[in-house]
Amino acid sequence: TALPIWELKFTALAAGTLPIATEHVKHNVEYQKKRGVMQGPAEELSPALTTKIRDMVKRCCRILELDGYARIDLRLDAEGTPYFIEANPNPEIASTEELAQSALFDGIEYPDLLNRILQLGLQRAGKEIVYVERPSLRPHRRAAMVATDMSAARE
Repeated sequence: TALPIWELKFTALAAGTLPIATEHVKHNVEYQKKRGVMQGPAEELSPALTTKIRDMVKRCCRILELDGYARIDLRLDAEGTPYFIEANPNPEIASTEELAQSALFDGIEYPDLLNRILQLGLQRAGKEIVYVERPSLRPHRRAAMVATDMSAARE
């Protein structure tokens, strides 16, 4: 499943500053405010470019044999041609980071995103996933997950 295309925007860089995601850009809130660094859904992509980017990302994941979850970073040139920058097979999953924010924009709430990531890992390890309901402030949510080794159950 591909999440919405997420964009890092630089709206107030100093003259001569390149739009590169440095440590300050990624983690310094004061710097982000001062330099107008924002993240959000890519809004100015044509349907054709969106399809091209999605296909490129899926192809990168296949070629690099990525499974589970990952983030593929691209850069568009002035003509709108996407270029592969890097694959991040273990991107930050904090609720405020790009992956979780993109998932939320797609209607996947943070606890559900974490459950999906855990489920992918457990399935890859050959474990059965059993969701256990617990009373909570939000009873409609799965509150706990238990994995059992299916090979032991078959013996």
